[in-house]
Amino acid sequence: MASASPKILIIEDDKKMSAALASGLETAGYEVVAASSAEEGFFLVHTLRPDLLLLDLTLPHRNGLEVLRQIRREAIDLRVLILTSHNSVEDRVEGLRTGADDYLGKPFSFPELIARIDALLRRFLTPAPNSLLVIGDLSIDTRNRTASRNDEPLELTAREFDLLLYLAENRGRTVSREMLAKDVWRETSRFTPIDNVIDVQIARLRKKIDDPFEPKLLQTVRGLGFSLREPRV
Repeated sequence: MASASPKILIIEDDKKMSAALASGLETAGYEVVAASSAEEGFFLVHTLRPDLLLLDLTLPHRNGLEVLRQIRREAIDLRVLILTSHNSVEDRVEGLRTGADDYLGKPFSFPELIARIDALLRRFLTPAPNSLLVIGDLSIDTRNRTASRNDEPLELTAREFDLLLYLAENRGRTVSREMLAKDVWRETSRFTPIDNVIDVQIARLRKKIDDPFEPKLLQTVRGLGFSLREPRV
């Protein structure tokens, strides 16, 4: 396996599921390491520094949400895709609020898993040619995937950064939930609406980029969507 291949860590206690995932992902060109417990997973997060984590929620001793909370508390720049049989809207919202970048219920199709992984990694692996976007006192470094307001660093998850970047690339325009579903979440079908998921992520992003600062940049356009812009004087 080439060292330049994206590194994926699987934390899954079902050995058959873990082995099947690892085999399929390696065939797809990824470098894969698997852990069967939260403790082993934490060790590999710190030593391997993977690009993406596939996280099961029903782990022994410590559940997946606890693992996710610890990763976010430590501000580790890691994309997290939850894989679980707990797939109600409430479960998805809780996972995303805890800090997951995406959520896929079991059973799932392997092509869909690969598509979601590719979508999560795409912006990270292909930085935009213009490395700095500025809106008022908000600065976004697309190459290093960092952002700040009034020179204060913002601690964003990978999904929050993708969302912020998309809004910034469309600055001044109203971005609909359908656009976000298609271009950020890579959801091509609206048979399973993810509006609640999008609203949760918008609320989390607004809390980080706007709540401590003035003026407010992330605007809700009633009935239409969202816009990142400097308020008109």
